[in-house]
Amino acid sequence: MTSNPLNPSNGDEEPKDPLAEMLKNLMGGQGMGNIDPAELAKAAGLPDDPNLLAQMFSQVQAMMGASSEGPVNWQLAHENARRVAASGSDPSVTAQQSREVDEALRLAELWLDQVTGLPATGLIGRAWSRAEWVEETLGTWKRLTEPVANSIANALSTAMTEQMPEEMKSMMGGASSMLQNMGGAIFGMQLGQAIGALSAEVVSSTDIGVPLADLEMALLPSNVAKFGEGLSLPENDIRLFLAVREAAHARLFVQVPWLRGHLLGAIEAYARGIHIDTSKIEELARELDPGNPEGIQEALSQGVFMPQRTPAQDQALEKLETALALVEGWVDELTWAATEKMLPSAAALRETVRRRRASGGPAEHAFSSLVGLELRPRRLREAATLWASLKAERGIEGRDAIWQHPDLLPTAEDLDDPRGFSGRRQLAEASGTEVDDALQKLLSGGFDEPETGTPADGDAGDTGDAGDTGEAGSQEPGPDEAPGGGDSTKS
Repeated sequence: MTSNPLNPSNGDEEPKDPLAEMLKNLMGGQGMGNIDPAELAKAAGLPDDPNLLAQMFSQVQAMMGASSEGPVNWQLAHENARRVAASGSDPSVTAQQSREVDEALRLAELWLDQVTGLPATGLIGRAWSRAEWVEETLGTWKRLTEPVANSIANALSTAMTEQMPEEMKSMMGGASSMLQNMGGAIFGMQLGQAIGALSAEVVSSTDIGVPLADLEMALLPSNVAKFGEGLSLPENDIRLFLAVREAAHARLFVQVPWLRGHLLGAIEAYARGIHIDTSKIEELARELDPGNPEGIQEALSQGVFMPQRTPAQDQALEKLETALALVEGWVDELTWAATEKMLPSAAALRETVRRRRASGGPAEHAFSSLVGLELRPRRLREAATLWASLKAERGIEGRDAIWQHPDLLPTAEDLDDPRGFSGRRQLAEASGTEVDDALQKLLSGGFDEPETGTPADGDAGDTGDAGDTGEAGSQEPGPDEAPGGGDSTKS
């Protein structure tokens, strides 16, 4: 597109650059008067409620000119997540629901005591609404998404600046921070939309396999009821099965203190390695058409900013997926062991959860497209098989002892061959013991001393026959003699 929309002499009928028009309206004193909020909301995948849209865009305008603590407007992300969570049916948790959740989680803890050596957490079970889930987990979402979120916001700001006509750049003067705020606001709205939509799908605080709320154990009653729709299973069975999964997650993360940081750290390391393809942003800015909101939404939902992963990123992703699979596989195995004799529907519920975790819901897909991060355990079944094999070989205590240190965790190779894990681990442990013994001997000066039973220097030729000849210890071996000075033909 070659037209200059800000040039008064441009009298042809060529359409104006829509991004420049929006920027001019926002920063040229005209406000949002010439922009249809409904069309922009449709492009961003936001609710189509006129009152909500009016409030939202009023807040966006105010935030455009306000200072920001960083590239991403987290306040806008928070408010939009709460708004989306409340846009559907999100009734407050009733006293009866709280009591049912508390009783289910207490019973789940008792069942788990029989199938794991890890002690109970002592946490109080809670029932959350979707809005409460947003409040309790947003801090962790910020930690997980901030590296890539900052990259996207900065890339948006850079692309907007580069695509802006020269006349408009001169208009900006010292207000260039508005572009930064705009990039942060755009991504904040998108991220809030994704988190708010996810609040309608999760059934617990650890449903995605990551402890989003530290030292918490909770279920979302409205989403538990939604989960059970169409299953034709008793509501109490469904609640109990999901409560056992939640309690197993909580027990693992509480009793293995390093695990939460290990898992979140792996996600952060992966996210930090993501680099935004600014050329795609520039292309979107050139071709942005407010008259085609479906096209804009499609581009955003398909991860238009995400580049191809590098080999290093593929390696980081493999480590992350292995860690997620190990957590989910352990929880899957314990939940089955705890419920198979207690709940007639345990087998059906186990398979339902496995398929759900493997495929992910619509909001989970939207989130992964937005930040380039999937939190699905693709190898859950292999991991569950591995933990079952370890229990058969080592017992409950031996299986759970694997969580004592991150260096003990199985690898992707172990998921390929779960039953060969113990053999490979024994070889590794034996090799490590040999290295440790050799190192200890070196540090203690043991390599300077003769080994027990080895002749000292000058006595290498002494054998049981040396006393018979009286010369064996003083002769060098000839070319036809065995080392050590003895007669090679002597029996």
